[in-house]
Amino acid sequence: MPGTLFLCATPIGNLEDMTFRAIKTLKEVNLIAAEDTRNSIKLLNHFDIRTPMTSYHEYNKFEKGRKLADKLLEGQNIALITDAGTPGISDPGEELVKICYENGIRVTSLPGPAACITALTLSGLSTRRFAFEAFLPIDKKQRGWVLEELEREFRTIVLYEAPHRLLKTLRLLLEHLGNRQVTVCRELTKRYETVFATTLESAVDYYENNEPKGECVLVIEGRNRAEVVLEEQRQWEETSIEEHMKFYVSQGMDKKEAMRKVARDRGVQKREIYNYLERK
Repeated sequence: MPGTLFLCATPIGNLEDMTFRAIKTLKEVNLIAAEDTRNSIKLLNHFDIRTPMTSYHEYNKFEKGRKLADKLLEGQNIALITDAGTPGISDPGEELVKICYENGIRVTSLPGPAACITALTLSGLSTRRFAFEAFLPIDKKQRGWVLEELEREFRTIVLYEAPHRLLKTLRLLLEHLGNRQVTVCRELTKRYETVFATTLESAVDYYENNEPKGECVLVIEGRNRAEVVLEEQRQWEETSIEEHMKFYVSQGMDKKEAMRKVARDRGVQKREIYNYLERK
């Protein structure tokens, strides 16, 4: 019988966030695949885990992924860990999971720390719906595409950023999204954890004079739906009701449906549009 791949979440800072189940699993599996073995050995030593370890990272994820799948097919159990947090979130773990499913190998996840969720719950912004973008692309063209998508995003946005790129990213966000609310979370769960709730404009001003240190998570307010509706209504105010009706009728709508759309665009009852057109 094939073995099982265990996705083991590890602390993002505070080692006391390690779960009993994760420690037990890491001790019992045949092999641990780690994003950076030099970093992970500190964690394993702290919890007296002596299981053999091998590297699995962005630059060997396909070739090494197939080798790990072969071991799993032979019946070995393997745990996958990342440098910090949950495997598969902003790391190559998702590729190994795909390979396992393609080969009929069982995968299970041991829940635990995730910087994106930790920051979101600390942000003071809406948590009901959110969009996680991880790190913005390094490629300028691809980064531009993502920023254009975020301009239209109504959900709360969560981004990761390194300290040396934080100010540049905040300036880009201010340029593309406007002066929205943002919470900058730094050094989460560590001794010098800070949660800075402010605006993008104020954040730019602050970090122009204060060098950021430590990995950061940005939680940004989504686009305001009520403001968008008002903006659309103002745009239509410059168009006559007759021209507004022609716009929808030219798209193949019948008069009744066109009136409903015109009323919605203008923020009025359909009866008002009907009465206006009848008087004409």
